[in-house]
Amino acid sequence: MEKIKVGIAGYGNIGRGVEKAVNAAVDMELCAFFTRRDPAALQTNTPNAKILSVDDAKSMQGELDIVILCGGSATDLPKQGPVFARLFNTIDSFDTHAKIPDYFTSMQDAAKDTLSILSVGWDPGLFSIMRQLSLAALPTGNDYTFWGRGVSQGHSDAIRRIGGVANAIQYTVPVEEAVQAVRDGKNPTLTTRQKHLRECYVVAKDGADKDRIEREIKEMPNYFSDYDTTVTFVSEEELKRCHSKMPHGGMVIRSGSTGENQHVMEFSLKLDSNPEFTASVLTAYARAAVRLHQEGKRGAMTVLDVPLSYLTPEDPAWQRKNLL
Repeated sequence: MEKIKVGIAGYGNIGRGVEKAVNAAVDMELCAFFTRRDPAALQTNTPNAKILSVDDAKSMQGELDIVILCGGSATDLPKQGPVFARLFNTIDSFDTHAKIPDYFTSMQDAAKDTLSILSVGWDPGLFSIMRQLSLAALPTGNDYTFWGRGVSQGHSDAIRRIGGVANAIQYTVPVEEAVQAVRDGKNPTLTTRQKHLRECYVVAKDGADKDRIEREIKEMPNYFSDYDTTVTFVSEEELKRCHSKMPHGGMVIRSGSTGENQHVMEFSLKLDSNPEFTASVLTAYARAAVRLHQEGKRGAMTVLDVPLSYLTPEDPAWQRKNLL
């Protein structure tokens, strides 16, 4: 069996997770890394793979079946995505929900001869599939999505940008009463504050005004002002000891009815490592993208467009025997 030749663009948390997932896949070969850093200074765990500047990506055109884009959604992917999509089939985890339609358009315009599957991961991604599936099964009903308990990298970074903050980690936590009301089929109308809590663990710099820091966190618009937020000041040692991992998870629940009968559908995740799990999903969809491109598919797609049978190395006969 000829292996799928994979490239990775970006070597942060997700990029390192993708490296593990690709090297563990029986049908894939990791051939190249693309980085914005000095390629000579990048140390990876795959010694046989080339390390190139993103500016030299074109030199690998025709040698890779897929490039998995591991940059961030805020600034990396909007720029890098279309550039790579003109050269390679791509997968990415663009996760700014409100901007997905515009990003889809830019990738569709770029991927004239290639295929790009975007917004792959668990939300958007697997949660999106479950929202679509539960809507189809229960057209009369309500959707609820809860995130956590888990580390929010964006919110943690927002705290670290406050003056006087040396380091910080923020957890998103579902409100248990709200989750239980949904599971009980009560179909509650929930505000943002009623659905999630924010837990902040902050290392303050020597002499910093902790009261001011706490006030700035709790009053920060778009991040904390709409939530019940707790701020706990800890030492750098305690933060590293107790909050160094990157767990996450959540659940999608749909509560609906068929005639006089009530039903609840639920899909949940509990993740020790958010980036490694996201990387595993990206790798599965990379396999699907290559197969779809071989069948003549071009342009942009999302997880809602991809047959589930394309995600694993097993052939359809094995899947029918073991998964149905």
